[in-house]
Amino acid sequence: MDTAIWWIRRDLRLNDNTALYAALTTAAIVIPVFILDDRLLHAPRLKGARTAWMLQGLQVLDQDIQRLGGRLIVRHGPPVSEMLAVCHESGAAAVFWNRDYSPYALKRDQSVRQALNKAGVSTHDFKDLILHEPNEIPTRTGKPYEVYTPFSKAWHAVPKPPRLPDLERSELKRLNPPIGLRSDPLPTPEELGITAAPAPIVPPGEKAALDRLVGFLHQPVYGYKEGRNDLPSPATSILSPYLRWGMISPRVCLGEAQRVLERTPDPEARGGIVSWISELIWREFNYSILINHPRIVRQNFRPQYDAIQWGNNPQWLDTWQSAQTGYPIVDAAIRQLLEAGWMHNRARMIVASFLCKDLLIDWRQGEAFFMRHLLDGDLANNVGGWQWTAGTGTDAAPYFRIFNPLAQSQKYDPQGEYIKTYVPALKNVPPAYIHAPHLMPRTLQERTGCVIGQDYPLPIVHHDQQRPKVLMMYAAART
Repeated sequence: MDTAIWWIRRDLRLNDNTALYAALTTAAIVIPVFILDDRLLHAPRLKGARTAWMLQGLQVLDQDIQRLGGRLIVRHGPPVSEMLAVCHESGAAAVFWNRDYSPYALKRDQSVRQALNKAGVSTHDFKDLILHEPNEIPTRTGKPYEVYTPFSKAWHAVPKPPRLPDLERSELKRLNPPIGLRSDPLPTPEELGITAAPAPIVPPGEKAALDRLVGFLHQPVYGYKEGRNDLPSPATSILSPYLRWGMISPRVCLGEAQRVLERTPDPEARGGIVSWISELIWREFNYSILINHPRIVRQNFRPQYDAIQWGNNPQWLDTWQSAQTGYPIVDAAIRQLLEAGWMHNRARMIVASFLCKDLLIDWRQGEAFFMRHLLDGDLANNVGGWQWTAGTGTDAAPYFRIFNPLAQSQKYDPQGEYIKTYVPALKNVPPAYIHAPHLMPRTLQERTGCVIGQDYPLPIVHHDQQRPKVLMMYAAART
């Protein structure tokens, strides 16, 4: 085969890329193509920091390809017509891509496949985004897993796909489109009306992803089990944005973690590595749930909770989104999201519980807000996390789990370091009051320059008053 197309979607990397590897072993020339799909670019829930970071990632990928003597072909328009046009203009006989699993992606890919096959172009799609698709994880009943622990045990028992051999530079030099093939310019976030994260938590790109993985596994991973919930601590890997956009593969992440585990004798350090690997399995579990139950994108996994009568107070939602709740740990987490395009996982659970079980607002409102602002906004994991916290998802005994934001703050940010990083109005508040500054005596408020109700808001609700309300709300839905 002379020419093939590598259709890039969520795999912005050149190494350990299943579709790219297959294309380069099949065709003499491979054309890297990314299609800017208006259905995704302008969708309200996707039109935010995540898309801005993706555009930066595409620029980095294009630079990587240009250093090899080629270039990235960008097209802007409907995927079916644009892919047909690129095949016609280039003479490509085949298109290779890695599978995605959202309901929209599945319909899009089927439409593209049918159109290309009708035009005489062969199509080849591959598993790459996850290590195992659900049909590879056997169950005794034949039904897919709906609980994490048995899924995890079965997942461990299945042989893992190996990392692909690194491609030689001479092979990658075949990413070389015809000179006259048109490429549309990448739009800026401003042109798309998108607000980028002011200070992204990590830079985009394959090299940045690999550097972060190596750095994390060199030392921080050893303390991950104990430190992963410590909000001020750098114990987390922050690899989720890279996994979301395929700037690194899950095969590389798991393989490197297992390699470090094999040479680590210390039990505590090994516990950190095993705990981090379990997060990769949670990612796999969330994808399994999405693939088998695509309705969870908009519906509760447990149908009995469709009857919940959410309060959905629009003023409370706006206060939560603008980080003015009067609960420092919640406001700090939302501000981290708005500034950095990322939020610590413990903080995600705290703010999600606060929205659903203190403000009595539908989890879907929070899930959409996260998708707009998270660099790692991923449908399977975002929906899975929100439904887990809301108590409408796969967990066995869900709705009794109600996080006390004050207790969570005291436990996971005891000195208020995380809070003060993102809520500067509280920078002079002593640790004794940092979690509930409204309890400060007036004289201390004035002395610290933080007058409650003026420099920082009063709590929007009282947790102890909201707890019985939410329990009644969920119990009513169950009956």
